[in-house]
Amino acid sequence: MSHDQNEFDLEYSDHPPYVEMLTARFVALEILTDVLGRKLPLDQIMEDKDSYRHLETRDRAFVRMLVATTLRRCGQIDDMIRRAMDKGQTPNPLVLLNILRLGVAQLMFMNVPDYAVVDTAVRMTEEAALGRQKGFVNAVLRRTAREGHDWIIAQDPAMLNIPDWLMQEWVADYGPDVAVDIALASLTEAPLDISIKDPSHRDYWAETLEAEILPTGGLRRLSGGAIHVLPGFDDGMWWVQDASASIPAQLMGRIDGQHVIDLCAAPGGKTAQLAALGAQVLALDRSTRRLQRLHDNMHRLRLDTHVTAEAADATVWHPKDPVHYILLDAPCSATGTIRRHPDVLHNKSPVDSAKLINVQARLLDNVAGMLATGGVMIYCTCSLQKSEGEAQVNAFLTRHKNFARKPVEAVEIGGLAQCITPQGDVRILPQHYAAHGGMDGFYVARLVKN
Repeated sequence: MSHDQNEFDLEYSDHPPYVEMLTARFVALEILTDVLGRKLPLDQIMEDKDSYRHLETRDRAFVRMLVATTLRRCGQIDDMIRRAMDKGQTPNPLVLLNILRLGVAQLMFMNVPDYAVVDTAVRMTEEAALGRQKGFVNAVLRRTAREGHDWIIAQDPAMLNIPDWLMQEWVADYGPDVAVDIALASLTEAPLDISIKDPSHRDYWAETLEAEILPTGGLRRLSGGAIHVLPGFDDGMWWVQDASASIPAQLMGRIDGQHVIDLCAAPGGKTAQLAALGAQVLALDRSTRRLQRLHDNMHRLRLDTHVTAEAADATVWHPKDPVHYILLDAPCSATGTIRRHPDVLHNKSPVDSAKLINVQARLLDNVAGMLATGGVMIYCTCSLQKSEGEAQVNAFLTRHKNFARKPVEAVEIGGLAQCITPQGDVRILPQHYAAHGGMDGFYVARLVKN
C-alpha cells in the first residue's frame, strides 16, 4: 500500500493518544507552512520550533517523516488534489492547501488509516478557522483514498516532483535517462550512515548498532529510531555522516600530526574525521551559530583538543603562513542531499545556483594563495550540477596553471570505480550503491599546487 514503506500504527479515539496525534499533525502543518511559505530550511525550523522539540520522541519521528514525505512528493500530491477536485482553483489560503497535502501524503505514502487521516484533517480545518471548508476537505481526501492508488500508477514522479529548471540541468549534464534515475533516487528516504571515531572498533559498533559496514569504511543502519538514544552516541564514539560526505577527508593522505584548514566547516562532520585521523584542525565558518554546533559536536566526540574554530569569511581570510592541507567543502545548491533535505526542492532556484557558483570561484581563488607549494587541496560540494563541480574545477585550473589534479583511484573510495570520472575526480550520484540504500550526490576533486 505504501510507496515509501513507512508505517505508523496510530491509536484512534478521543482519549489522550488521539489528542497527541492531532497535536503532532498541527506541528507538522506549522513546519510545512514555514518551509513553503517562508522558504526556511526544514532542519532549522525543527531545531528552533518549541512545539516540535516538546513532542514525544515517537511523535517527533512521525512529524519529521510526514513533513519530509510531503515535501518530497509534493508534485504528485498536488496532482492528486487537482484530480480529486475535478475543477476549480488551487485551494486557498496556503494553510488549507497544506492540510490537504499532509492528508494525501499520509493516505498515499505512509500507510496511515484512512479514517484517521480524514478525521484529523477535518478537525484541523475547523481549528484553523476554515470551518466552511470542512466538507471540501472531507470530499477531497475521501476521493483520494478511493482512487489515489490508480492515479499514482499514471503519474511521472520524476517530472512532477523535480523542479523544471533542475531537471533541465540534470538532463544537460547527464542525459535524459540518467537524469530520470537521479530524480527517482532523490525521492527515496535515505538510510542512517555513521562514521566511527576509532576505525579499529568498526566491527564492534557494526554489531552493536545492527549496521552493515560500507565500502567507504562507515556504517549504515536501515532502520530508524532516535539517534541520541543509540549506544555510543553520548559517549562520542561516532557521528552521523552520509557515506559520500565521508570521502573527502579520506583523500587527504597521511595527516597525523599535520595542520589542516577546514573551510566552511560547520556542522563539523569532516572536521571530526580530520581530527580523528590525528590532524590539528583549524575549522572556519562565517556563521557563528553553525560554529557553535561544531563546537558542541567536537565536545561530544572528545575531539575538541584537536580543533580550533574561528568565524571568518573564507573568500578573503588568510592564514599567517601557507599550509599544506586544505579541505574546502564549498557552499552549494545541495541538490545531492534531496533525500535527506527535501526542502531543497522548494527553496532553491537558478538564481541561488548562479550566486553560489560565483562564491565557489572566489573561495577557490582565495585558497590558491593559502596553500604551500606541494600542498593538497580537496574541493567538494554536495551538488549534482556539474557547473558547481567539474566545470568549476576546470575553470580554476585554467586560471591557476600551478595547480593540477591528483586523480583519485577506486581503491581509495572502497572500490566504487563507477564513481570515478575520466579526469580522476569523484562524482557520486544518488543511485550509486542503490542495492544497499544509495548515497548522497557528491563531487570531490583533489588538487595539488606545483
